[in-house]
Amino acid sequence: MTERLLDAIERCTLAYEDLEVGDRFRTAARTVTEADVVNFAGLSADYNALHTDAEFAATTPHGGRIAHGMLVLAIASGLSTRLPLMKLLEPSILGLANLECRFTKPVKIGDTIHVVLEIAEKTPGRKPDRGTVAMKRTAVNQRGETVMESTWKIVVRTRGSAQ
Repeated sequence: MTERLLDAIERCTLAYEDLEVGDRFRTAARTVTEADVVNFAGLSADYNALHTDAEFAATTPHGGRIAHGMLVLAIASGLSTRLPLMKLLEPSILGLANLECRFTKPVKIGDTIHVVLEIAEKTPGRKPDRGTVAMKRTAVNQRGETVMESTWKIVVRTRGSAQ
């Protein structure tokens, strides 16, 4: 671990200056379950047959039911927020400015995914107390296949203004 990150850990918080383009982190893994898909369908009211009808889904190129894309995005978000990086950055986060997402492969019930989070870009803010950090979050299944690519632009306090 780099000295700048060790210093930040001692402060128990990270700020804009503590992140460097190219920093990479890997989350724990999580298996997508039948209960996840059923509960997400109920929560979102998205009962698309591709997610909820096994007979229909078997006739599709996927060969069976797949998880909702937004469920995969939500799981990726949850896995990412559990990273020590995000816990230390949490007091400095002012908000989410933008999110772009692309689903590259289906996630089936029983697939296990993890996320690789990379600091992709840093842009100083218009105000001196903040900057924007672009975090590329790539969800990867148990076969090493990328199933989702997303970029989250988060507004983060600078060190002098972090609380």
